[in-house]
Amino acid sequence: MAPAPAVVAELNAQIAREFAAGQQYLAVAVWLDDRTFPRLSAFFYAQADEERGHALMMTRYLLDQDVLPEVPGVAEPKRDFTDLAEPVRVALEQERKVTAQITSLARLAHEEGDLVSEQFMQWFLKEQVEEEATMSSLLDVVERSLERPMDIEDFLVREGFGGEGEDPSAPPLAGA
Repeated sequence: MAPAPAVVAELNAQIAREFAAGQQYLAVAVWLDDRTFPRLSAFFYAQADEERGHALMMTRYLLDQDVLPEVPGVAEPKRDFTDLAEPVRVALEQERKVTAQITSLARLAHEEGDLVSEQFMQWFLKEQVEEEATMSSLLDVVERSLERPMDIEDFLVREGFGGEGEDPSAPPLAGA
């Protein structure tokens, strides 16, 4: 049974948003790398890969449902920031938007009676709880450490922040 057409359209839109989120995280990582914050930039490089992975999971899902996904272009990300807290604020706001988008997509699948797509979206809902909590905690640390920015780097090392590893329950990626 193919996904509902409205769900396919929203999944394609979400694929574009996930790629755009990945590009935003890449821009943040590069900005931080340029300012010699190796741990913080590595965290955001990994986040960029994760967002790309989410897009490829959705791509694989559509391919597995015999639906040709759209490969989108993305808008240019924000590339310059006023201080260390701004890119993390941008990231937290982005994660909050993605949570709302994923929730809307899961609700749409339910309303359309597309139970397979609704079930597929459950993993992403769980993931968004983690993503928002991570960015919120990181923002707290960054805001407290603006006068001592190397404390942020120390925190990331000490806490192993962002190093959760592979989730065996994650959907497969296209191309994997």
